[in-house]
This record gives sequence, C-alpha cells and structure tokens, in this order.
Amino acid sequence: MAETDIIIIGGGLAGLVAAYEATRRGRKVVLLDQEGPQSLGGQAFWSLGGLFMIDTPEQRRMGIRDSRALAEQDWMGSAGFDRAEDAMPRAWAEAYLDFAAGEMWGYLQGLGLRWFPVVGWAERGGSKADGHGNSVPRFHITWGTGEGIVAPFVREAKAAEAKGLLEFRFRHRVTALDVEAGRVTGVRGDVLAEDEARRGASTSREIVGDFAIKAESVIVASGGIGGDHEKVRRLWPEERLGKAPEVMVSGVPDYVDGAMQEVAKGAGAAAINEDRMWHYTEGLTNWDPIWPNHGIRILPGPSSMWFDALGERMEAPCLPGFDTLATLKRILATGHGHSWFVLTQSIIEKEFALSGSEQNPDLTSGKWRAVLKERLGKGATRAVEAFKEKGADFVVADGFDELVEGMNRITPEVPLEAVKLRRQIEARDTQLENPFAKDAQIIAIRQARAYRGDRLIRTAKPHAILDPSKGPLIAVRLNILTRKSLGGLHTGLDGRVLRADGSVFEGLYAAGEVAGFGGGGYHGYNALEGTFLGGCIFSGRVAGREA
Repeated sequence: MAETDIIIIGGGLAGLVAAYEATRRGRKVVLLDQEGPQSLGGQAFWSLGGLFMIDTPEQRRMGIRDSRALAEQDWMGSAGFDRAEDAMPRAWAEAYLDFAAGEMWGYLQGLGLRWFPVVGWAERGGSKADGHGNSVPRFHITWGTGEGIVAPFVREAKAAEAKGLLEFRFRHRVTALDVEAGRVTGVRGDVLAEDEARRGASTSREIVGDFAIKAESVIVASGGIGGDHEKVRRLWPEERLGKAPEVMVSGVPDYVDGAMQEVAKGAGAAAINEDRMWHYTEGLTNWDPIWPNHGIRILPGPSSMWFDALGERMEAPCLPGFDTLATLKRILATGHGHSWFVLTQSIIEKEFALSGSEQNPDLTSGKWRAVLKERLGKGATRAVEAFKEKGADFVVADGFDELVEGMNRITPEVPLEAVKLRRQIEARDTQLENPFAKDAQIIAIRQARAYRGDRLIRTAKPHAILDPSKGPLIAVRLNILTRKSLGGLHTGLDGRVLRADGSVFEGLYAAGEVAGFGGGGYHGYNALEGTFLGGCIFSGRVAGREA
C-alpha cells in the first residue's frame, strides 16, 4: 500500500508547479528536497523572472507584431535539431510554443503574475532570418522577478499543506529509486542534518538518518548540473565548442549537482543530449558571494565593444546580446576563457543590467517608484555601481593608456597592446560621423534604438568610445559562467520518463531542467531566453496533471 500518491523530488519551480497541479486534482503529494525550507523555489528564486511568451498584450502595447509561426521559425532555427533522439525534444518544443502562444499568459495571470510593460529583446541572433535568434522582443520580466514567479506556487503549496494534500520533507536526499517488476514504487535516501544557512549558501551533508517512502508515481524535478564543474567539464562538447575553460564562475548554488539525474539513470532511465549546455559568456565574479565561486551575469545592451583575450574585436554575430553559443565558441578559440568589454560611463548607466532577483531590488519590489528611481535616475543602478566600485573584474580610468594598464594588471598572463586596441576603437568611432555605416555593431545599435523599449531604457545614444565627455572609460573582464543543462532525462509528451529502448519507465516522471526542460532537451543547441522558467512551468504542469 502506497504511503502517498505522488513523490516529487525537488522544491524548485518545476516541482512546485507539479505539486500545484497534482494537489488540484486531489492527489496526495510528498515533496522532498535535500535543502531546507529557506531554499524553497530553487534556482528560479534567484532569476530575473523572464518568460518567453508569444503575442501578448505587453507585446502589442509596445507595437511588437509576433505570432506562433514566427516564434516557431525562430525556435527551430535556433534549436538545430539533428539527432534521431530529437524527436521528443522537437515535439515538446512544438507543445511549448502552443502553450506560450495560447494558455500561458492567462494561466499565469490567473495566479497573480504580472509583467513589466517593456518587453525585452534577448538573444537577437544577428545572422539569418531562419537561423538562431529572436526576430522580435519576447522576454517578459515578471514583476517581482524570480521571487514573484515562485511566490504564487509556494502560496498554493502551503494551502495544499493546510488541507492535508501536501507534505514537505526538507533535508531529505534521495539516493535510490525502488523498482519492482519494472515500475518505480518509491524512493530511499538520507536524512541530512538541519542547517539554517541562508538561501543559496552551502549546507551540511552530515547524515543523521535514512528514509524510505512508497508512492504510485515519482516525479523527478531536481535541476541541472551547473554547480558541479567537474561534471560540466566531463560532458563538455570539445569538438563543437573547443576546450572547456580552466576557470569558470558558478551561476547556480553548489547543490545544483545533477546527482538525482545519475540516480534515475542508474535505475534504468535514459538521458539524452547531455553534451548540450547553456553557459553565459558575460560572467562576473560576485564581490559579495552567497554560494561558492558565485558568478553574476551582465545583461548587456548593444553598445559595449567586445574584445577577445588577445585584444581582437569580435565580429558579428558575437555582439552583446546576440548569439551566446557562437560567442562562447569564438572566445574559447583563443585558448583562453575570458574576454573584455570596453565601454563608457554613459553606456554603463543606460545599458548594464545584472541578472538575478537580488541584483534588481527595484523590479523585485514590484513598485513603479523604485523602478523609476533606479532606471531613470543619475548613474547606473546601485547594483551595477557596486560592481564597478568593488568587483574584481572592473577597471575604471580617465585615460585610455591607464585603462589598458589596469586590464593588464588583471590578466598579466595575456597582456594587451594599447596601440592595437586604440586602433580598433578609433575605427569604430569613425562610423558615427554620418548616418551611413558598414560596422555591424553600429547598425545593430541604430536598429535597437528604433524599438521604443530599447531606446527608453536599454540603449545609450550612440557616441564615440574615446569621447572624454562620455567617460570615464570602463573595461570589464568577462568570465564563462555555468548555468543550464539543455539535455537530460528523456520524457514523452506526458512527462513519463523513457528507457534507453524508448519504452516507458512506469511510475517515473520528470520535469524542469533535469528533463532538459521537456523531452530531454526541447531547446536543441540554443536557447532563446525566458524558455528556462517557461520550460519549468510547462513541464511541471504536464507532470503534475499526468502523474
């Protein structure tokens, strides 16, 4: 006799959505998480709260004409599905596009979510119309950021707990799935010592007991691998991207270690596309870290000049905000893992944002007064100015030679030539002398400013980098930042996990990043942004309705 109807492993966004859907059906749920209650919501809590949605009221108010057909062209051109095992990921992508163009906005709005009225234009591609990138802005930032996305599902979970439909068991780490006659019938694992460390910080792995629970169904929603750099390197696709960098910063806490995915595979679950990953190229070392090797990503506007470690300006589509995967490959081709932004104070004030709820207290507060003060006041946001002042990756100087000297102090092993850098910057600056240009980045800046949203809050008025009135000059060393797994447990459209032979692994479901956000990798090779949280919501919804 089962102790409960459903066990959900992982209290992140996908697990919470699955719990919401399951308890709405009257199913009894036990939700297990190796961390404490302070970490409920997982990685989603730390996010900027961006969601990929199609043809929304927010888009239409901004004059953006979007459609399911255009979004599909963008998605499939970005995904590049080319493997036999991509059949399910492709089917999941189609299903998500239907959701994002249909029920998604109303479903979330009904739970109380609202969105910042300026829709962001992320991952712009910059190559071919049917290639990678978003043709139009689709990045909807949730009022309250990641905290705002997590909150309604936590609220609903607490309500289900009060009704006796949901039980939280924190500090429970699953180490095995029980399988009888080919069907998952429960889980076993370790009870970890209580630890009141703040959200995201490392916690004790001291074992104080064990547990075993039986259930009709088990949903794995345990997240990705980005906190385990050894595992990231082991799966790194060197033939596609080049050698993994020696130094990376972590965009996720260290408990994001992929351990539960290995448990599921050991029990007979299939995983596919594990070599597909999504790591950012604009990572900063956090001057005020929460987790080990804590990194923060810059969300750049289009104007910073981007140089590789050897001082060569990077070409299109390796421009700020355009093509993450192409830029990652381009950076690693130098044999080094870092690159540089060179910009001005005028650019940083208008264009720099930092990813994450804790770096955007104004948006996280959901209050217009706070947003207007931060975004339209003098200077960059307080979070950006703090990084500029205290961050190990920033150089600020009044003169150009002084700037390069500061850059070389940070990376003495790869010194830059001031004359070479100056020549490239001056060449770029000459492209501003008349309304015509052949420089791809200048053309992109002018296109960005044609969009009302970018002109208002995301793109500085074009100016010469070496114009002293726009200074001081700023250089930022950029590191590779680990973040998302694009592959994972192979699932059917009902969320059920598949075995290596394609048959259903009875009793086992998966949702969120551990399932490649759906099907074992519904992004393919490239992500269009807003599709990580969106994929957690969609796949958690499916699993919670089907289990």
